[in-house]
Order: sequence, then C-alpha cells, then structure tokens
Amino acid sequence: MDAALAALYGAPDGRESRPRGAGLGSSAPSVARWLGDIRSYFPGSVVQVMQRDAIDRLGLSALLLEPELLEAVEADVHLVGTLLSLNRALPETSRETARAVVRKVVEDLEKRLATRTRSTLTGALDRSARTGRPRHRDIDWDRTVRANLRNYLPEYRTVVPERLIGYARADRSVKKDVVLCIDQSGSMAASVVYASVFGAVLASMRSLDTRLVVFDTAVVDLTDQLDDPVDVLFGTQLGGGTDINRALAYCQSKITRPADTIVVLISDLYEGGIRDEMLKRVAAMKAAGTQFVTLLALSDEGAPAYDRDHAAALAALGAPAFACTPDLFPEVMAAAIEKRPLPIPES
Repeated sequence: MDAALAALYGAPDGRESRPRGAGLGSSAPSVARWLGDIRSYFPGSVVQVMQRDAIDRLGLSALLLEPELLEAVEADVHLVGTLLSLNRALPETSRETARAVVRKVVEDLEKRLATRTRSTLTGALDRSARTGRPRHRDIDWDRTVRANLRNYLPEYRTVVPERLIGYARADRSVKKDVVLCIDQSGSMAASVVYASVFGAVLASMRSLDTRLVVFDTAVVDLTDQLDDPVDVLFGTQLGGGTDINRALAYCQSKITRPADTIVVLISDLYEGGIRDEMLKRVAAMKAAGTQFVTLLALSDEGAPAYDRDHAAALAALGAPAFACTPDLFPEVMAAAIEKRPLPIPES
C-alpha cells in the first residue's frame, strides 16, 4: 500500500518524490502493475480517486489509449470524461475497448437513474392537467380540502367536499417538448455524461419529445442517436471554445410549441459568443412561454467555476442558474413540467 501511494503522491516519510512520481514512470507495464496493485489494496471508491489523480498529476492520459490498460482501470464518470476527451486520438485497437468501458458506466448510471426519473416525470405529466372530476386515486387532497374549508362541519369535525380537485390521467400523446442544450467544453465532461444518459431516458418516454444538442463554437444535434447514449457520448468532442448564443439560436429555431417546451441549458456560462444576443434569446423564449432552466453542472461535484455576471443576468430574466446533482434532476424537470418554482438547492 505504501509503495502504491508513494508512486503517486510521494514517499511515505514525507520526502518529495520526483516530478513525475516515485515509481510509475511512463511505461505501460509499470502503470498496469500499479493499477492492479491499487485494485487489490483499496476499495473501488478510493481506486477511482487515485486513478483520477494519476491522470491529472502524472499526465498518464496517453497510456489510456492502450487496450490492456483500459481493461485494468476502475470505470467511473470521470474516466469516461477522460476517454471522451481522447476520442479523436483513440487508435482502432483501443476503440472497442473504450466503448465497452463507457457502456459499462452508462448502463450502471441508467440502472441508478432511469426508474426514478420516469416515475417522477410521469407523475408530473399526469398532474399537469387539472380536472374537476378526478378519479379517487387522482384527487389532490390538499387543494381539495383548502377549496372546501367553508364547508367544515364542527359537530362532525370534518370537511364536506362539494368540489373535488385532481389531475387528469395523461394519454399517450406528446405533452411536452424538451431540449437539452449541453456545453461540451472540457470542464463540463461529467455533465455531458450524465446529460446523455438522462437524454436517453427522457427520449424513451412517449409523453416527451426530446432533443439533445451539444455545442462548443459549433452546434451538433445528436437527437437521432438518443436511443444509445454511448453513441451520443462518442458523438461529442470535449474541449474547444464556447458559443452559447449560437447554440440557443439553433434550439430556438426548433421550438414549435413554446408554451409546452422546456429548454435546459447545461453550461458554466463562459460565453465566447455575443453575450447580449444570448440574453435576448433567453428573454424571447421566456416571453413566448417556454420554460428555461440553466444548470451550471449536472454532476455530483457541486458548483463549478462559472461566469457569475452571466448567471446574475439570467437570474434577472427569471432563469436562475444553479448546479444540480443527478439525483435532483428529475425533481427539477418535474417542477418545470408543472410550471412551479424550481427546487434550487441552498448554496
């Protein structure tokens, strides 16, 4: 354990290690042995942190291009982000192994997130249509009681509901259009992974018409690949500049039912395009009735570095920007569907 830690962080007695570590070097065999050691000595969560540190501190990204190393690593969201950043450099000998690693992470995320997301959003879609003649299981008892308080009978200590308030059951037609607009700059790697998984889950729901758009200085519509989030991820190109205005212009051009559309912008808001035009587009979409949600990140990492001036300007337009965890995302989407205040976490 000491040797494995020293290879990455320095000698256990506190002496400084060499600039590239005390024992990994730059050869694939030594890295493969080290990966095997840390998997033997440490739990999976620690292994993931150590792998991430090795890539960041020792510059080992290029070695992930070798299939035998990809098979040895502990796969997680951050490793997927690293592989996607290397996507264009992957040799054919490593490409299938890389896809297998990414698919394993994506399938694990879908198992964790899909059921709750579908359940939460199906309920929100059902509740979005009010009815005065609900079935018993669809009665909104809180609103019904408040609407009938004048009919309170003290002798029976009960309220007699003259008017029931509830929800209509949603039919199979499309109820809402969702546009996921994802910044694929390098700092947004984890968010791109989660957003692609959620995009595939939303696209599987008949009541939602889901579009997925990724952007840097160019805009790419990956909607046709939403049936397989792995294809979506390998269709992204992490890194490069950022032109939010151009991306929003494309998304705005695809909106046909503003009052029934939700646009989710996932970006750190470092705009390389025309700032004032970007804000005008957001204002125009909101004025037309579109629900606009700005997420600074969609990951478990907390709030990232972001452009605070742009975030404040969006908040002034009624589109507050905040970081969102994957577990909170279904609740955010449900609130947007029902047009109620978003569950913004306390900072």
